[in-house]
Amino acid sequence: MIDGMEHLPTTEAAVTALRELADRYGREIEVTHDIGADQTSRRTAAGVGVTTDPDGSLPHEAHAEFGGLPRVRVRLFPEDDALIDVEGVECPDVPRDDVPAFLRSLFDGLAYVKARRFPPGYFLVVPLPGDRTYKEFIPMVVLTPWLSARAR
Repeated sequence: MIDGMEHLPTTEAAVTALRELADRYGREIEVTHDIGADQTSRRTAAGVGVTTDPDGSLPHEAHAEFGGLPRVRVRLFPEDDALIDVEGVECPDVPRDDVPAFLRSLFDGLAYVKARRFPPGYFLVVPLPGDRTYKEFIPMVVLTPWLSARAR
């Protein structure tokens, strides 16, 4: 189902895809859900007891944490994007539809760390299908053993 899935229309569909990825790669996964405008992180202005958005929809946010290395946490937002944390490196604004490909790239060992000599710096590079990549700056204090082992 994951390989042929082009679009993840809901947070629950994305969670299902994450569970299938965890099963495929033999990883444990822990998922928690925040449902309602008063529970989701981006709706802090929602009043007390207000659970729906002004359009009547019920926002759904999910947090998933994978076991094993690399340490990966995924936060799926109702607005069709996600925040993926890889070993402490945050990759914000990843479209929800790209999350499975992003994680497959990590778990298959395709992601790497690009080192720059001047000015010194490191970047996590995650290749995706279609010659696309995500590139995030890594502060040197966050360089974990897993990230250091992938430096080029």
